[in-house]
Formats: sequence, structure tokens, C-alpha cells
Amino acid sequence: MNAVYRRRLWVHRIGISLSILAMAVGIIFLMWILFTLVARGLGAITPAMFVETTPAPGNDGGGLLNAIFGSLMMVGAAVLISTPVGILAGIYLAEYGQESRFAQVTRFVTDIMLSAPSIVIGLFVYAIYVANVKHFSGWAGSFAISLIAIPVVVRTTDNMLNLVPASLREAAYALGAPRWKVATMVRLRAVKAGVVTGVLLAIARISGETAPLLFTALNNQFFSADMNAPMANLPVVIYQFAMSPYDNWRSLAWGGALLVTVSVLGLNILSRTLFHQKIHQ
Repeated sequence: MNAVYRRRLWVHRIGISLSILAMAVGIIFLMWILFTLVARGLGAITPAMFVETTPAPGNDGGGLLNAIFGSLMMVGAAVLISTPVGILAGIYLAEYGQESRFAQVTRFVTDIMLSAPSIVIGLFVYAIYVANVKHFSGWAGSFAISLIAIPVVVRTTDNMLNLVPASLREAAYALGAPRWKVATMVRLRAVKAGVVTGVLLAIARISGETAPLLFTALNNQFFSADMNAPMANLPVVIYQFAMSPYDNWRSLAWGGALLVTVSVLGLNILSRTLFHQKIHQ
């Protein structure tokens, strides 16, 4: 072992040790957060939380039915908006991205939107929609979070389609298939599990967003299915209840936070499982 090898070996050991230390610190804080969340939120997970609406200030009992229903409505509408737009845009980027300057600009803007603060998107929707119609609404909230979900679906679809072997495309072209059919019936079908993974990741991404909904959907203490009016949602209810002086509201906030965390965790596990299964097929 010469001096150069020993120096490189020690540098390697120091780098590995620092990496393990950083990982351990991150895991410790993550476990601390999850332990606190489970310890305080588990007691609030009762049947009443799923069948009763949010209580009035100072009242005991109550639940989060209206907030859960509102979140499902807005996230569902956002998925219906973002999925076709994101998949079609991803197909365009994968199929024509090397030939068009517009596609390159679109990919660049998509990358910017992936890292854009969600509060900026909420303020944007407030300025162009809420301020003009002069009222908050579930549709505005759905539009805001769909703008967050679209870049995730676009980039995932684009990346998945680029993994399709060129030989598969060439075989389809040799059989006389037009380009649009090769893109949709061959390439997209070959990576459908990866595209579904992107949609699930987008849902997980928008499920806990609070800032855009504060500017768009606001909140509603009562149960409402009217998407053209202010609508309750879990993130905003958690934010408001956690800052309140009432013990019952704070308990419901912990329960709602645990529910959102478990839902996002489940979506991430499901998306990774689907993608893992696709890789090994």
C-alpha cells in the first residue's frame, strides 16, 4: 500500500462515515416527527372523525367529514384535469422533443414549475380567477393544485417514454404504423405502469398542499358539495385548528395530519410497488 492509496482509502472512509452520519441524523429527526405525529394523532382517529363535521369553536366532539370530502373532491377534480394534460404533453415531449424548439421551451418551463413555490401558484390562480369572479371556490382550488400536479405527470411520462427501446419503435414503424399510433399504442402501453406511478406521485404531491388552497378554496365549516363555493379541505383545516386555542380543535388537527401522512405514505408505497413490479416483468 503506497501513500497515494492510503490517502484515497482514508478519504473514502471519511466520506462514507460522513454520509452515514448525515443519513442517521435525517432518520432520527424523521422518526421523531413520525413518533410525535402518531402519539398525538392516533387518539383523534375515531369513527366520529369520519362521520361528523368540524365542530364550532369551544364545542367538544365533531370530526373532519366535510374537510375529508372537500379534499377528495378537489384532488379528484385536479387529477381529472392534470392526468390527460400531463400525459399528452409528456407524449409530445418524448416524441417531438428533439425536433422542436417549442418542446425544449416546454420542458424548461415544466422543470421550473416543478420547483415553483406552491404559494406563488395559489396567488396566481387568485389573481386570474378568484379576484375576477369575486368569490372563493372548490374549482379554483382544484385548478391551483392541478397546476402543481401537471409538471409531475409531464416529466414522469416523458422520462418513462424515453426508456422504451428504439428497436420497439422501429419494429412498429416497419409494420406501417403511423407516428401517433406508435406513440400512444406502443410506447405509452409499454410504460403504462410508470405513467400510473407518475399520476400517483402527483396525487401524493398535492394531497397536503395548504398555501394554494388558502388563496383559492379557503374553507367551509359546513358540509358542502358545491364546487363553486368555498369548500372545506384537510390541509387548511389542519392549519387553522392547529393554531387555535381549543384543545378539541388541536386534537382534530393532529388526527387530520396523521390521516394525510398515512394517505401520502400509502400512495408512495403503491407507486413504488407498481414501478418495481413493472421493472421485474
